[in-house]
Amino acid sequence: MRTDLAIIVVLTTLLCVVGCVKEFPETVPQEEMEKVFEEVKTPFKRGLVIPGRDGLAVDSPSVFRKDGKWYMVYIIFDGRGYETWLAESEELLEWKTLGRIMSYSDDTDWDVNQKAGYLALVDPKWGGSYELEKYDGKYWMSYLGGDASGYESGVLSPGMAYTTGNPTEPHEWDRLDKPILSPNDPDVSWWDNVKIYKNSVIRDPWKLTGHPFVMYYNALGNAERIGMAVSDDMVSWKRFGSDPVLEHGNRGITGDAHVQRMGKLWVMFYFGFNWDESRNYAWDSFACSYDLVHWTDWTGEPLIKPSEPFDNRYAHKPCMVKWKGTVYHFYCAVDKDNNRGIALATSKEL
Repeated sequence: MRTDLAIIVVLTTLLCVVGCVKEFPETVPQEEMEKVFEEVKTPFKRGLVIPGRDGLAVDSPSVFRKDGKWYMVYIIFDGRGYETWLAESEELLEWKTLGRIMSYSDDTDWDVNQKAGYLALVDPKWGGSYELEKYDGKYWMSYLGGDASGYESGVLSPGMAYTTGNPTEPHEWDRLDKPILSPNDPDVSWWDNVKIYKNSVIRDPWKLTGHPFVMYYNALGNAERIGMAVSDDMVSWKRFGSDPVLEHGNRGITGDAHVQRMGKLWVMFYFGFNWDESRNYAWDSFACSYDLVHWTDWTGEPLIKPSEPFDNRYAHKPCMVKWKGTVYHFYCAVDKDNNRGIALATSKEL
């Protein structure tokens, strides 16, 4: 009797999940997209907040809040590969570097020369707490890993790092001993069979995909596109579907997803590059979804595009925060001399 009841409960839950997904519209209306644009646009550029220094390229910000302060995880490329660093701020405007949290490692490691980290399980609510959520007693960070030296050289795959320590203090995070996905997997798809780049993990309490943890990652086939993977435990991951969820043809880049929840909508901030001859620069944009699977792309003005001496080549790779009525848009700024740092634009002139 108890076994039968348990089966009924499981089946009812599964039917509810499937039904909920089907109830959502697959397309977000244009008027909703325009409301999102008005909410998130950041026309006021303040300049670099963490500049490249001593020949180092600074890239890929991700921001969280803890104990009344702000922290930023970002990556540095020094010619050998990527390492991951931590910075601190009182008010999101001035930043102080604290130290490394993922460094080069032993030459037997699969990720010896590449460890580009991106925070996982940050509170996804737009204008929310932006605090890190623990799972299984740990804080989590996904990352781009690889063993070849050079700029994104060799086979690149996502890995997973974690810590039981204080994430606001610089210390080496532990890492799983193998990639969580690979372009060499047996179930690899047509669009992610060369390299897998940045990965971004959120927790979905409604399990819209049937799983609590969702990863968006951009990967290379004949162009870079954004697709999905899912997990029940942050350790074992599987691809969700065989096609990307956001792409723009057979050239350029659609990449570096950063997802937040805005009311009934999920908003994916991302960057585009070189889709056609009219856009041979990098810029930030967004897409929206009701169900985390079907995404409607914004086709209007970019959120950020090159315009200033510090970002006149690329203005891309968004990390968005709304705090006390102001939107803070952190992004990677690259000038025409290829100097690379993290810049900030805001919704108000501060």
